[in-house]
Amino acid sequence: MLKYAYYPGCVAQGACRELYLSTAVLTEALGIELIELKKAACCGSGTYKEDSQLLEDTVNARNIALAESLNLPLLTHCSTCQGVIGHVDERLKEAKNSDPGYFETVNGFLKKEQCSPYQGSTEVKHLLWALVADYGLDTLAKKVKYKLSGLNCAAFYGCYLLRTQDKLPYDNKFNPESLENVFRAVGATPIYYQGRTQCCGWPLSSYATEQSFKMAGNHIKEAIEAGADCLVTPCPLCHLNLDSRQPEVEKAIGEELGLPVLHLPQLVALSLGIEPEKLGLSRHVVSTKPVLEKLAIL
Repeated sequence: MLKYAYYPGCVAQGACRELYLSTAVLTEALGIELIELKKAACCGSGTYKEDSQLLEDTVNARNIALAESLNLPLLTHCSTCQGVIGHVDERLKEAKNSDPGYFETVNGFLKKEQCSPYQGSTEVKHLLWALVADYGLDTLAKKVKYKLSGLNCAAFYGCYLLRTQDKLPYDNKFNPESLENVFRAVGATPIYYQGRTQCCGWPLSSYATEQSFKMAGNHIKEAIEAGADCLVTPCPLCHLNLDSRQPEVEKAIGEELGLPVLHLPQLVALSLGIEPEKLGLSRHVVSTKPVLEKLAIL
């Protein structure tokens, strides 16, 4: 049995609650045990370092140390959390040898707050990597009860999953295939388009809203023109810009879109025969009914 220290992050427990729900349902169905890190803090989504790199490193060293105390890898289901925490883990593992003074400074703050020290003894792993590298796509394919045949899925990787960490042992940074390989494993057809590895526009949305929406709109249009029935993303922040804000995106580009955007665990769980209502599919702003109708689930 696979077992992880589960870091759900902020967005999945709030605006994208359906991601939290579908991750729980999927992992239970696959026999993956999650020990939720209820004392973990927000990773900062890249904003802490704008004020202080030491702040970002210390906060996330504590998050990783919580997983280390359980002797488990830390599992995320958010590309942004993976990128931030994973990069901190890389940086501190290197600093342990190359800059021991900085390493001890970080642990000094943790000790002051009576937290477990960071040791660099575990791994930070996204749910996508856990499915591909730990569970295995051959094993996953054998679990499929309802092949998603005829469903054209367009991956949306986003920025953080591919480019934040220096090392990416489970995929190619510039020509990834992990999501597309998951699609194949569950019987769906991968759709390729230019924007699948680009930014969704979320980081711009607070200060350049129109540009953010136009960026998202261009990606959605490209996917539709390539024949996609839905987008599938491993990042809830991407989901917010592509799904929750799609009506605003339509106004910004002056076109109707209406493309459903699924979270990765929702798609995989559908192939296991799990009922849509257990996956929070009704919570989406853009209706997921066209996907369910194409799969003859409705």
